[in-house]
Amino acid sequence: MVISNPAAPYLRGLDKLPAGTEVVIGNTPEAFASLGDRADVVLYCMNAGVKLEALWPLAPKARWLHSMAAGLESTLFPALVESPIPMTNARGVFKESLGEFGIASILYFAKDLRRMVRNQEAARWEQFDVEMITGKTLGIVGYGEIGRATAVRAKALGLNIHAIRRRPELSGSDPVVDRSFAIADRAAMLAGCDYVLLAAPLTEETRGLIGAAELAAMKSSAVLINLGRGPVVDEAALITALSSGQIRGASLDVFDVEPLPADHPFWKMENVLISPHCADHTATWTDEAIQFFVDNCNRFLKGEPLENLVNKKLGY
Repeated sequence: MVISNPAAPYLRGLDKLPAGTEVVIGNTPEAFASLGDRADVVLYCMNAGVKLEALWPLAPKARWLHSMAAGLESTLFPALVESPIPMTNARGVFKESLGEFGIASILYFAKDLRRMVRNQEAARWEQFDVEMITGKTLGIVGYGEIGRATAVRAKALGLNIHAIRRRPELSGSDPVVDRSFAIADRAAMLAGCDYVLLAAPLTEETRGLIGAAELAAMKSSAVLINLGRGPVVDEAALITALSSGQIRGASLDVFDVEPLPADHPFWKMENVLISPHCADHTATWTDEAIQFFVDNCNRFLKGEPLENLVNKKLGY
């Protein structure tokens, strides 16, 4: 049972499923009328055009659910959370591109690329000093797949890596991390960072995790980079911090409301770099997400452990 816009081009990747696999695609109850209760697997695709909860009752015998996206805040609902069905997602599938964007954001501010482009457009020869990033400190809030992909690249460029995670002891043997912090100690970590990368999922615990107090703890020269979920940051507090010079700038791939409204203050802020939630949109990103599902489906059919099992109660 594939809940998707039937015209989505990435669905061609399902041709790689094992022979004999019956695939029914749609996003309405009528589309699945012929399926009955025979669905063993449910694939919920990005931009399906319908909430999973609306069609979930049509798969009462499903034995596995996969979300083509990594974020689950709009996918999970109470009945699903409480059900015993295993769920997987696309966590880590897009980490390489997001890691590169994290580095691009650091270099954008360190080398003041906006000023260079502005001068180029004005045909103005204006020399100025740029910063070195070697020896600077990158703090990562949410040291998962995306956080580590960025950290590996940053470490190679000479940055020190500080990380926040639910279980800081897990970073004890990680050669990339110089210091690890608990969530409760985030202000202490933020105070020592030149760049702060947010890569945390959106849960009740992380919503508003970075607010006025956390922004006030940061250096005035620090840059905030959000590659996780918009509501992890108190957006109003971030606007105030950016407008007042409390922090140097921000590179944002995610927002409270998407698309970002045309009258939003971020659009006119010189110290903000805006990505329209496309930091992971490579030419093949959806194909890679489908291929991950196909590979996991092969594991499912062989009775092997599934990759990217989700803790539905934690939300990731």
